Amino acid sequence: MKKTRVVILFGGRSSEHTVSCVTATGILRAIDRERFDVIPVGITEQGSFTLVDEETMTFTLDEKPLRTLDDNGTRIVWPESANTRELRVIAPHGGVQSLGEIDVVFPMLHGPWGEDGTVQGFLELTSIPYVGNGVLASSVCMDKHVSKTLFQAAGIQVAPWRTVTRMDIDRNPELTGLFDELTYPLFVKPSRAGSSVGVSRVTSPEGLPEALDIAFREDHMVLVESAIVGREVEIAVLEGRQGELPRASSALGEIVFQGKDFYDFEAKYLGSDGVRLVLPAPVTDAELASISEAAILAFTVAQCNGLARVDFFLTDNGPVLNEINTMPGFTPISMYPQLWQHSGLAYADLITELIDLALDTKR
Repeated sequence: MKKTRVVILFGGRSSEHTVSCVTATGILRAIDRERFDVIPVGITEQGSFTLVDEETMTFTLDEKPLRTLDDNGTRIVWPESANTRELRVIAPHGGVQSLGEIDVVFPMLHGPWGEDGTVQGFLELTSIPYVGNGVLASSVCMDKHVSKTLFQAAGIQVAPWRTVTRMDIDRNPELTGLFDELTYPLFVKPSRAGSSVGVSRVTSPEGLPEALDIAFREDHMVLVESAIVGREVEIAVLEGRQGELPRASSALGEIVFQGKDFYDFEAKYLGSDGVRLVLPAPVTDAELASISEAAILAFTVAQCNGLARVDFFLTDNGPVLNEINTMPGFTPISMYPQLWQHSGLAYADLITELIDLALDTKR
């Protein structure tokens, strides 16, 4: 049987470049080689598409600092129109070689210029199937202000927030009245970033200026949110097959804090002290059902495809949605694959399922 040819697309220009490289390494090692031929294509931090030698795909979270993708001088030439799926590569010396026709792209990109609809739109221009969410869902869910507004309108509980721009702060440098309706502690975060990059926890007005500056380094729009008192839990969602409803994992993951104030980049990826992950999280059947229902509703309202990890605060008044991740961390030890592992779907099988969903999806 002819193998499906998969481009694993990784790296990118965002601050989550290194995490994407680690994720791609995990997928490359686990993907079913009986069914799939793989072409690794990396995007450098400057935005160049390069053909990557599999033997160099040794990115790990143990490296300090985390390693970035080297520019080896090759350049990928994508299909010229929707009439062809031929992928070509330009060698450093200028020669052009055909890599043959591809069937699907697996864009393991996190953050802006990858998870936000930009790459998805690029692939749709020439009708190349790809894993995961489409342009609309990727764009909506990357923008925390837009997604919270949408989810709130759909009746899903979200944390109270205020969105500000740099211009708002320049007009009101004393921040007079800007956040009076919110309650401390506050979380200050870029509207369009992931992996907790640029996020700060603020316990008094004196900490706001520095926190805003940190967030504005990542985006020109910043959210300031009231902290929610509740357990931080996460659930995985997969698109349904052939018109069926989306599927939620049968387990929840919980982030338990033991000294840290919140789940920052170091805790997520570098194993810093102060945070413990509990999987499966001890919840009642009613709590699991309420979170599953809210997650599937959020997935549907945002018009998601493929996959999403949906993060909640489990409170005395029910689940409060924190955010929805359209390309969650996907290393073998990441929460999303682990949730499916506990639900009976192994890592390699999850990769296969996502590729099959991509090939079945009509966009």
